[in-house]
Amino acid sequence: MSMLAYQKYQQNQVTMSSPAELTLMLYRGAVRFINASKQAILDGRLDDANTNNLKAQDIIRELMVTLNMDVPMSQNFMTLYEYILSRLIQANIKKDTEILDEVKGYCEDFALTWAEAMKLAKK
Repeated sequence: MSMLAYQKYQQNQVTMSSPAELTLMLYRGAVRFINASKQAILDGRLDDANTNNLKAQDIIRELMVTLNMDVPMSQNFMTLYEYILSRLIQANIKKDTEILDEVKGYCEDFALTWAEAMKLAKK
């Protein structure tokens, strides 16, 4: 598949997805960029590590701004997202793969829980 066709496919996937599906994509994207940042650190490619860490930070910020703060549980999510964001920043400064493993675990848990919630909502 050509790069242009792949980009078109990705754009269509985002355009046609429900808000729930978009949230799941964000969680999975955060995991992907955290993994890429960790691998770049291990490979000594610090510029790539920074770039991927910043992409993960951007995803967490997007999750933060899309929270509906009228829903009581949203404050709990905000607190968790703030923690993850601060840890990503620390990992980026220190180039610390252990911190990346920690926050990746949270994002993976969010993705699994969100996917399960989506399945339950369809029933």
